[in-house]
Amino acid sequence: MATTTKNDLVIVESPAKAKTITKYLGPGYEVKASMGHVRDLPKSKISVDVDHDFAVDYQPIEGKGDVINDLKRTAKKSGRVYLATDPDREGEAISWHLKELLGLPDESTYRVTFNEITKKVVNEAIASPRQIDMDLVDAQQARRVLDRVVGYQISPYLWKKIRRGLSAGRVQSVATRLVCEREEEIRSFEAQEYWSLDALLERIKPNVGKFTAQFYGKEKKQELHSEAEVNAVMDTVKGAEFTVSDVKRQEKTRNPAPPFTTSTLQQEASRKLGMSPRRTMAVAQQLYEGVDITGEGTVGLITYMRTDSLRLSEEATAAARSFILGRYGKEYYPGKARVYKAREGAQDAHEAIRPSNVTLEPDEIKKDLTAEQYRLYKLIWSRFLACQMSSALFDSVTIEAAAADYRFRATHSDLKFSGYMAVYVEGKDEEEDEDRSPLPDLKVGESLKLNGLKPQQHFTQPPARYTEASLIKALEEKGIGRPSTYAPTISTIESREYVVKEGKYLRSTPLGETVNTVMKDKFPDIVDYDFTAQMEEKLDNVEKGKENWKDLMRDFYGDFSRELEAAERDDSGRVKVPDEVSEEVCPVCGRNLVFKSGRFGRFLACPGFPECNYTQPIVEQMPGKCPRCGGRLMKRTGKSKRTGKQYTYYGCEYNIIREGNSHAKCDFMTFDVPVEQNCPSCGQTMFKLSGRGARKPFCINAGCPNFLPEDQRGYYKKKDEGDGEKKPAAKKKTTAKKTATKKK
Repeated sequence: MATTTKNDLVIVESPAKAKTITKYLGPGYEVKASMGHVRDLPKSKISVDVDHDFAVDYQPIEGKGDVINDLKRTAKKSGRVYLATDPDREGEAISWHLKELLGLPDESTYRVTFNEITKKVVNEAIASPRQIDMDLVDAQQARRVLDRVVGYQISPYLWKKIRRGLSAGRVQSVATRLVCEREEEIRSFEAQEYWSLDALLERIKPNVGKFTAQFYGKEKKQELHSEAEVNAVMDTVKGAEFTVSDVKRQEKTRNPAPPFTTSTLQQEASRKLGMSPRRTMAVAQQLYEGVDITGEGTVGLITYMRTDSLRLSEEATAAARSFILGRYGKEYYPGKARVYKAREGAQDAHEAIRPSNVTLEPDEIKKDLTAEQYRLYKLIWSRFLACQMSSALFDSVTIEAAAADYRFRATHSDLKFSGYMAVYVEGKDEEEDEDRSPLPDLKVGESLKLNGLKPQQHFTQPPARYTEASLIKALEEKGIGRPSTYAPTISTIESREYVVKEGKYLRSTPLGETVNTVMKDKFPDIVDYDFTAQMEEKLDNVEKGKENWKDLMRDFYGDFSRELEAAERDDSGRVKVPDEVSEEVCPVCGRNLVFKSGRFGRFLACPGFPECNYTQPIVEQMPGKCPRCGGRLMKRTGKSKRTGKQYTYYGCEYNIIREGNSHAKCDFMTFDVPVEQNCPSCGQTMFKLSGRGARKPFCINAGCPNFLPEDQRGYYKKKDEGDGEKKPAAKKKTTAKKTATKKK
């Protein structure tokens, strides 16, 4: 009787990953997706018995019954079972939970990991499996139990002390503290006066070559603190002869940024692409797991995206070298592979984030990617390629002009050789001053003509609020959290409304500041920067097998339980969260509206409730003025009753409609975006089409010679009845947008 060979089972987290790996393994393997976690601590209770040595009560996740049963049936009829979840602590724990929940035997169960999902790496991993690393599992258990104990024991205290629905967390509370303390710095900041003084100079022979030099001082740099100090300098140099006292010419080198880690990817995607950390990681996961590419099939485009390592494989740097030499030439390659050193304390478990195949250029596969996938892949691809290219070279010139005992300096740099900048330039959190115009070719001793002095008063500025990018950077620098925690941490403090995002900046709310004050008073260890960073180091030690996870929990819980008991004994009563007052005025009673929170998020409400029950959505002021009445233009959001989807529109500040009652004084609203530019003919605010990318502004004033009719603005056109073809359209997948301007 013939025997039937059993297929081997490979279990991954997602269907996309399963599809990619199925392609690489071929017959003899069945690949199934667990759809993420299959077992966890139930949300309904703490599920950690702190009185019995932190015994945990793991339960199958609700709604996963069919998936679990299918995996059990498939595992029973399979030969070997390969657990191929993500290559980090969380992935290791998912594999362990799968093994325990499915009852998989030790002798036929193996663990495999893929730093990148390519045919070569997948087959190599299957050929060299290992056992589940219980040190990694225990490190994840420790983090999960630690966060559950902190969250589930402090949160009820916050409910009693402040309001229901609040939460505390080991990392989120520290992140909230950072934002709150930055806001305190801004409020307590006292601006200091200072002055700059520019000399408008010109060479005498020949009579060409004007340039501006900035006041430097005498032998050492001197700060000008008042108008009197500026006037004293001006009085001295006005009648003095200006001469060139020094000219320095040098070549400056600028080196490329290292390849991406999780932190730097999230920061750069926030700066350059406007993507939130959570969205960045979601799209990166798609690129890692695999995308259908024409002519290639399903391809994993990048290496694993949760890493703090700057290490690159020899194979990757060799591929980059070949690509750079072939595409750009030998002058763009530095001669040998660049090696980057990770920061102190980095785990270095995986390579840096890079493209799996550098020859898959972003523009060549753009048609197979979503807009977000393309932009993020291009960012990763460009950064990786640039990090292996030659440095950029600049010709820098500094001219020093002397008058009496004072010195004025002018500096300019010209790009001599682009090097890596031909591919990629790193973004910055803050705008930099623009480089000044080129300087004339001057020689030491040459006389200069003074055309004028330009004094200007300045005041020091408070520190900037955190952006999502700079907050991640601050958390990383302080050793708080790890690559997998940055995105969910920021998402949590925003969703809890401890901080709000205004433009690109994060601002603490009165609620966040109240919670932070209570946490610092009652649970100082939990929000202490050093304590939190040391706890991360202890979790790393568990991962390395140097510390037992339950010993870590025992050491932590002793002090924590005493803080909790002391807080519970406090009978000082509830803490009131002060109202956050807006600049918007109630159109009914004239009071300033305050921010409130409801089941659908934040909104504005009249503080006169119940006498006045007026409410309105939170609005953002836009540039320009209402073309009807000259009022302010506001950005608003609405929700479609038919589809339930949210949409954005723009309207006059006096266009306020409340259900069952109208306070509208002006009915102007539009889906087009107002811009700062005014029409050169009629002076009214101009508008542009909504959406990403550059859009040409147009005038909507029908009485203006520059008026652009609606049918010429590039709106999407629906298919005409009886017409077999669609008319030309500017974008896809959108219905027509028209400026809603009712005729009076």
